[in-house]
Amino acid sequence: MSDPIPGPVRAGEVFHVVLIKPTHYDDDGYPLQWMRSTIPSNALACVYGLVEDCRDRRILGDDVEIRATAIDETNSRIRPQKLIDDIRRDGGRGMIGLVGVQSNQFPRAVDLARPFLKAGIPVCMGGFHVAGSLAMLDETPPEIAGAAEMGISFFIGEAEDGRFDEVLRDAHAGRLKPKYDYQDKNPNLQGSPIPFLRRDQVDRTYGSYSSFDLGRGCPYQCSFCTIINVQGRVSRFRSADDLERIVRANAAIGVSRFFLTDDNLARNRNWEACFDRLIELREKEGLNVFLQVQVDTLCHRIPNFIDKAAKAGVDQVFVGMENINPDNLAYVKKNQNRLLEYREMLLAWKKHPVVITAGYIIGFPNDTRESILHDVDLIKRELPIDLIYFTNLTPLPGCEDHQRMHRNGEWMDPDPNKYDLNHRVTHHQRMSDEEWDQAYADVWHRFYSFEHMETILKRMAALGSNKRFTTLHRLLWYRDFHRLYRCHPLEGGFGRLKFRRDRRSGMPLENPLAFYAKYAASEVRNASSMFLTYARLRRSLKRVLADPAKRSYRDIAITPPGLDELELGIYAETRGTAAAIEKRTRQNAIIKAARENKRPMPAEPLAAAE
Repeated sequence: MSDPIPGPVRAGEVFHVVLIKPTHYDDDGYPLQWMRSTIPSNALACVYGLVEDCRDRRILGDDVEIRATAIDETNSRIRPQKLIDDIRRDGGRGMIGLVGVQSNQFPRAVDLARPFLKAGIPVCMGGFHVAGSLAMLDETPPEIAGAAEMGISFFIGEAEDGRFDEVLRDAHAGRLKPKYDYQDKNPNLQGSPIPFLRRDQVDRTYGSYSSFDLGRGCPYQCSFCTIINVQGRVSRFRSADDLERIVRANAAIGVSRFFLTDDNLARNRNWEACFDRLIELREKEGLNVFLQVQVDTLCHRIPNFIDKAAKAGVDQVFVGMENINPDNLAYVKKNQNRLLEYREMLLAWKKHPVVITAGYIIGFPNDTRESILHDVDLIKRELPIDLIYFTNLTPLPGCEDHQRMHRNGEWMDPDPNKYDLNHRVTHHQRMSDEEWDQAYADVWHRFYSFEHMETILKRMAALGSNKRFTTLHRLLWYRDFHRLYRCHPLEGGFGRLKFRRDRRSGMPLENPLAFYAKYAASEVRNASSMFLTYARLRRSLKRVLADPAKRSYRDIAITPPGLDELELGIYAETRGTAAAIEKRTRQNAIIKAARENKRPMPAEPLAAAE
């Protein structure tokens, strides 16, 4: 590795800060990239906003221009030599920030760092893999130790409260520290620089979505979750004023669609003030926003939450349902999820034109291939869910499950690239590896059958939703990306990009003729298959909308709970539900008795009280 490029500050000096959100490698060792990706990176938006704030405050001095560049590798090819040449052309001063690096992105991030380090340009990496691993393990994992030996600096924790100033000053001086550790010092978010992405970056996402967060941290204890061990169990929030700044800054560049990355917006204590502010901006100034948000399964119990969310612009909701078997939920300490509340919560959202996506995990200890497919059939029949986001139970570095398995010496796949929730990385107690892999493939086919997708469109029409094309496009996306590209739908995009020379280090370069022939054939085949799926779904939608009785369609899923509710299969045919019903009955009896025994206290004269 070359030494960092030193030198005194010169008048009119430019200091480049290149922020890169790495992708990860596909199964053939090529970066997973698209002409248009699905989900914008909130980590990239947050750090870019912080760097822009540092530029505005001129933290490197009045004679130094901080020139920030944000690149999301899921929708842009990284050309290290071009970036190096750009930095050298302006005097050779700059740094590379590898932003929000998750476990599956760590190998790619390290490969990206190599040419920059060789050119003497300092590299600093942040994200959940490093922060989570160092927080939960007793020793430094070998891949992190190896990256440190290469010369990569690590930022651990969150960068607000002026913490990134130190990184920029050190990088500018050519002396990045090996580690910046803020793990146990969570910053205040209110009044912090807002997350922001330039319009050209936003346009590289499907639907031109940008991203921001309104809160971090989570009070729950789910054992598969890394957030509680990286961002902490104490929640911190942005204010309604911060939200308005975000909306106005994006409106100025023509952006009105956002993906909120808050793990659970319903637990944000400022949710009502934020929704009220969005409603006010919509009604008084015509600043309309459209939001995809994440909520928990008890959000319907918060008075006015769902109604105000819809009025504020929420039109797509992700619910961390995870499973319909209470014994599985208890195994991962997902105690806040109550099966008996699922239908009531989902139907409360369905009073509004909202597309619902549910997260669902397979691979719990009590699962078998047969039980998993049986549960998917129950969901199809009895829950009004539009889309399911299937994942494998994965011990991500930084979560309690990973810590336990590591300490017990249980086998976990040593390749971080596979920790994307789409690959099996452990063994199962009851299923062979082949059975688990087959079950994961089967659930996608089972839920996204053409018959069931038409049922979803019928429910949409019966409930009067105006999200016909959003629903259709999402069904196409979720059905075909796992089937054709073997990647998760949220890792998908339009127009797969592959570059022969970008293959993972350690894997051989393919013959050009063989590579491009295979690449072209694959894209033609996949595009043709997706077009046929789209055409068939369009015919289904046309048929559903042409039905004069479409508003009269009813099935179990969109029928409100009745007296026979507990006879449904999700209660009668799932594990651990009897105990949940008994507990709820006992709690209701206690509440009823307390209400019946409550008597109003006699009023005392004011003089007596004094």
